[in-house]
Amino acid sequence: MSTLRSLKHRSFALLWSGQTLSRLGDFAYEIALSWWILEKTGSAELMGLMWVFVITPSILLLLVGGAVVDRFPRVQLMLISDVGRALAVLLVAILAYLDQLQIWHIYATSFFFGVVDAFFTPAYNAIIPQIVPEQDLPSANALTSISVNLGRIVGPSLGAGLVAWLGTSSAFMINGVSFLVSAGFLFPLTYTNIPRPEPSQNHILADVRAGLAFVARTPWLWISILIFSLTNVTLIGPYVVAMPFLVSDFMKQDVQRLGLILSIFPVGYVVGSLWLGRYPKLPRRGMLMNLTLALAAIMLALYGLHLPLWILILAALINGIALQGGALAWTHLLQEKVPNEQLGRVFSIDQLGSTSLMPIGMFVAGWATGLIGPSPVFLIGGALTALAGFFAILHPAIRDLD
Repeated sequence: MSTLRSLKHRSFALLWSGQTLSRLGDFAYEIALSWWILEKTGSAELMGLMWVFVITPSILLLLVGGAVVDRFPRVQLMLISDVGRALAVLLVAILAYLDQLQIWHIYATSFFFGVVDAFFTPAYNAIIPQIVPEQDLPSANALTSISVNLGRIVGPSLGAGLVAWLGTSSAFMINGVSFLVSAGFLFPLTYTNIPRPEPSQNHILADVRAGLAFVARTPWLWISILIFSLTNVTLIGPYVVAMPFLVSDFMKQDVQRLGLILSIFPVGYVVGSLWLGRYPKLPRRGMLMNLTLALAAIMLALYGLHLPLWILILAALINGIALQGGALAWTHLLQEKVPNEQLGRVFSIDQLGSTSLMPIGMFVAGWATGLIGPSPVFLIGGALTALAGFFAILHPAIRDLD
């Protein structure tokens, strides 16, 4: 299958294999961790605070992380990150086994994960163009997305099964081991001829400013990042916050229906990756990523209507495929058009722009759901997102981007 063609490159095959196992462990760990907090505290507030400790340092350090990635060897940064996370999770597993684990241990580990992610994610994205030829980048990007979404599909069930079968501490232990396995796959890459970043003579904050200036003078970059920031409020907010209320209050269904619906969206991502990853280059990428955004928004808006389940399942699949098409086009654009010596910074700016407004989106979605109900939230959020996608293509920098 041509989607798998990037695996013929040994360095990428090692990188991808290790990260696939690690991501599977991550999603299993999230379920086990959430279950431990539920059992020990029964507090939704403490559960939410855990995610604050994960997200906040990542947002605060992303720009610095991107600059560091453009200064130092990326394989070594990822290797250190994996080993550090393995030791942190294994410590949590040991404390849980000895019944000495406390909530502050969880918060400290979550904070450490957030810090590491600010460096690891830009390093992973920036190294792919260095180890995969340009014609195989769409395949590598598709496989990266597949590993994430397979983790989203399989990881929660795996984590729940491990907790039920072996206990919470064993589930923690397995995730810690998955990081060590990932580090084992990365280690051979330290002996390959991956170009090292040129030593910078500037202060690291000057490198951050240079990355921001590059984005600011490149219209297709800053316009796209702005659109993604806004649509993470109007699209992600309803999906994450309003969906449980939609299923319970609007559809009059139970948690099984919620689980079914939420499991279909990542399946759409996997289908989109397998289908679109075959092509060496997607056409008219500026138009493509914004029209697919509008299509995905319309599919999500359908959830605000009284429609049969089979239509909603089809809409979820189309939503996932469309968003994946846009994501693949965007990632390939960055890899192709941004100089590699600045790629870590641009990826971090993109990630910061895409996530910085998400807390606002979650709050607004919750407030609106309580005020007007979940159905209008989906209809309004979908309409605003679709309009943003159509509005973006009015600018020639987006419309003519190939």
